[in-house]
Amino acid sequence: MPTAVQDIVAALFELAPADLAADWDNVGLLAGDPSAPVSGVAIALDPTPAAVAAAAAAGAQLLVTHHPILFSPLRRVRTDEPEGEIIAAALRARVAICAMHTNADRVRGGLNDLLAQGLRLRDVEVLEPSPPTGLLKLAVFVPLDHADAVRQAMAAAGAGRLGAYAECSFNSPGTGTYRPLPGAQPYAGAAGELARAEELRLEMLVPRRTLPAVLSAMLAAHPYEEVAYDLYPLENPFPGAGDGRIGRLDPPRSLQALAQAAQKFLQAPALRVVGEPEKTINTVAVASGSAGSLVARAAARGAEAMLLGECQHHHVLLARQLGLALLEAGHHATERLIIPYFVTYLNGRFPDLAVIAHEVPADRFLVAGQEEGE
Repeated sequence: MPTAVQDIVAALFELAPADLAADWDNVGLLAGDPSAPVSGVAIALDPTPAAVAAAAAAGAQLLVTHHPILFSPLRRVRTDEPEGEIIAAALRARVAICAMHTNADRVRGGLNDLLAQGLRLRDVEVLEPSPPTGLLKLAVFVPLDHADAVRQAMAAAGAGRLGAYAECSFNSPGTGTYRPLPGAQPYAGAAGELARAEELRLEMLVPRRTLPAVLSAMLAAHPYEEVAYDLYPLENPFPGAGDGRIGRLDPPRSLQALAQAAQKFLQAPALRVVGEPEKTINTVAVASGSAGSLVARAAARGAEAMLLGECQHHHVLLARQLGLALLEAGHHATERLIIPYFVTYLNGRFPDLAVIAHEVPADRFLVAGQEEGE
């Protein structure tokens, strides 16, 4: 059976669950046919006309981008307007578009962890943990001889994921009782007689967005005519996920040396440095993209410097007031790491697919009349 667009989107959500995305974000399949077969995938930072054209030229049927093409409800699609032009071009070329944005920033091992790794930070922690993500606990009572089949069906539909582990469940044995009424067709027992069945209480975590699929799979695999199950809402935060990261340098270094290391690692044409170059830095916060809203949190957590893509002027003033040095590397420089991240993952999950990277050069700068940059 050929791989379809929806198969790749589902695999990407296993890597970076949709529940981690910010409320204002728009992730997942945003344009195209979910059932269309796929032989090639293109990865880009942005859904630009050039990215769509590169995907089509490479024979890719899916373009995976970090930034969504649609943030707000779309009132019209006109080819003489930027968004409409891109969507129309993608549909004409039969290239579906999928976005994996703040969920890929926040997830453990995602973009913010890549930044921390690039600076070789130690004892890395989440800077601002994600709020509860709408997890549910599903407990179903199943006869012993069908427990494995029901567990596997639920897992295939999206239940039982915990960090880097799949098919996570808890199983406790017990005895269920029931009296089949006239007209019932029990799996075991006779109408009118009290029956006792040795059962397992099978418990698994279920993201709310996958609940319909998990329930459907559970009911299809379960042998009972009437299936008893319980649903419990949870307030668990997603393990290891959140905005930004914070860690320590070992050994400490000056702000200037840290800026030079960051610029080299990110391949950034320039960095804006706010702070005294000779200041000794022990603890560093990192956050991809536009992350000025995390300045106060970084200072409160004891960071002496923060690497981020960009921030507004009032966040710079706040950082100065709080004694937090800033390294602004640019939105592109701090997020281009997501391209090889997705390429590596999809190559591992779908070795028969062609996965290509569409990268654009960093912005160029004019410094003292001389052009600099990649």
